[in-house]
Amino acid sequence: MIRLQDIVVKFGDFTALHNINVHVKEGEFFTFLGPSGCGKTTTLRTLTGFIEPAEGRVFVRGEDITDVPIEKRNIGIVFQSYALFPTMTVYDNIAFGLKVKKMKRDEIDRKVRAIAVKVDLSDEQLKKAVSQLSGGQQQRVAIARALVTEPAIICLDEPLSNLDAKLRVQLREELKKMQKEFGITSIYVTHDQEEALTLSDRIAVFNKGVIEQIGSPNEVYNHSATEFVCNFIGDINRLEDTIVAEMNKAGTKLDPKKHHYVRLERVHVNEPAQSGVLSLPGLVESREYYGLYIKYYIHAGGQSLKVMERNDGIHIYDEGDSVTVNLNPADLMSYPAGGEEASK
Repeated sequence: MIRLQDIVVKFGDFTALHNINVHVKEGEFFTFLGPSGCGKTTTLRTLTGFIEPAEGRVFVRGEDITDVPIEKRNIGIVFQSYALFPTMTVYDNIAFGLKVKKMKRDEIDRKVRAIAVKVDLSDEQLKKAVSQLSGGQQQRVAIARALVTEPAIICLDEPLSNLDAKLRVQLREELKKMQKEFGITSIYVTHDQEEALTLSDRIAVFNKGVIEQIGSPNEVYNHSATEFVCNFIGDINRLEDTIVAEMNKAGTKLDPKKHHYVRLERVHVNEPAQSGVLSLPGLVESREYYGLYIKYYIHAGGQSLKVMERNDGIHIYDEGDSVTVNLNPADLMSYPAGGEEASK
């Protein structure tokens, strides 16, 4: 569906993107994820035509659109700020692209009202000025405006970042539902790992103008290709040399020159001993209560380990409690020393 081939983008002497290669399948929800300034929005703007690459080509359904003007690419765009016209009604905002295409009035009306129903905007809301709507409603208007022209692709640049946490979660669910309903190929830009893991079919993790890994949410989380991805996606423990040495004494063959990591939920507390699993005595330093789960900080093996335990309402450990921490070598992710870590 979409293919970015060897894309290089330069701003003067600065190279913003280094040989970006991405293939997005038809109907896929594909996310560009990474910290600020990593190149994800630049890649999106190259796809949509706002930025011309210094090298490389952009293809949609096999057609080279690198030199095609923005308005002829048939790509819908939802900006971070929504870029709506505040003095115009919701109806006129949604109808704007159709009017530019010089469609007949009755056809415009039919399309606007049909898309409004799909994004849950009432006839009453269509009559209001955009400035009278809540942030969530404005986001739906922006999506409706992008979809009403029936684009082949929709691009969303951090569309939830200006909303409060509760609304962000709610609209995240609505976005995924709408995307499935429309079956439209979607490119989503975010720095929010949870958002990316929740919404995406596949994720491209960006770092300093390069793509570190492309994979499903499960692949980038549980099988991170690089040390950067391992650190950037979710929370994690890096094991100190003392624990690595203890694991090797128990028969594991970990390279002491590498960096070894384990996810919080893969560290287990007070479980029965198993063959090949290292058990360490530990002391609970503190805990954070989240309801569904509890995050513990446990001193074991000469370091503080973060542990995520499901809250069963019974086995809750207090500060100062003695516990046993179990580590399975199969759960570790290992990388050559010197791999770049994310700045969180």
